[in-house]
Amino acid sequence: MREYLFEIFGFAVPSHSVVSVLAIMLGLGVTAYFAKLQGKDPEKVSEMAFSTILGGLIGARLWEVLFFQGGYYLSHPLQIFAVWDGGMSVQGGLIGGILTGAWYVRKLKWSFWETADIFAPGMILAQAIGRAACFLNGDAYGAPTNSGFGIVYPPGTNAHAEYGDQPLWPAEVFESMWNMVVFALLILLKFKPLPKGMLFVAYVTLYSVARFFLEYLRGDTPEYLFNWTAGQWTSVAAIGVTVVLYAATRLLKKGQ
Repeated sequence: MREYLFEIFGFAVPSHSVVSVLAIMLGLGVTAYFAKLQGKDPEKVSEMAFSTILGGLIGARLWEVLFFQGGYYLSHPLQIFAVWDGGMSVQGGLIGGILTGAWYVRKLKWSFWETADIFAPGMILAQAIGRAACFLNGDAYGAPTNSGFGIVYPPGTNAHAEYGDQPLWPAEVFESMWNMVVFALLILLKFKPLPKGMLFVAYVTLYSVARFFLEYLRGDTPEYLFNWTAGQWTSVAAIGVTVVLYAATRLLKKGQ
């Protein structure tokens, strides 16, 4: 773990920020490649990507504040704006980005499902690399393994402040590895004759199912109804909404 990579003129450069920027750039590169294959205007795709990133950042912060650390931010309202201190939800970022993307797609009069298929591989690749940033930063940590197996976070990290020298499940590492598997599967499916939108549905389902079960290993998120975490409720909602919308669109198109 390395919270800061190096210093420039006395300013410590956070590893999380550097790796996150790298994740976004690589994800955009994959998206641009598939957009070009499908004859989309690169300039419009870039503009749309910028809008979705901005919407994703806003969604990531709101989701963290409202559902993951609501009690803390209720007691420290001014910290809501202190984004430099961390606190961004991956799932909130996806929701914010998708909603912004849907608005932009409608503006361009493109097919939502076709566009979503273009973005899906790049999104999961960015998530995989982003979780590596979480590991370097020492957040999104797991619960104690109660054995000799696990990660012992160093002093100064939130995990060490919470659990000390106890070995913890490498939840963020597992999620990063799974996301790379999903990325490989989506690349394979991308070149199959699938109906429009099916690739995006596969992406949401594969990621959300894994995220639901990986939440049982997490040690940094509060529990709600049924002892499910915010991540689990978001995963279930994401699958349900995506599948219902996709099925409704297919039925409507078939009826027409």
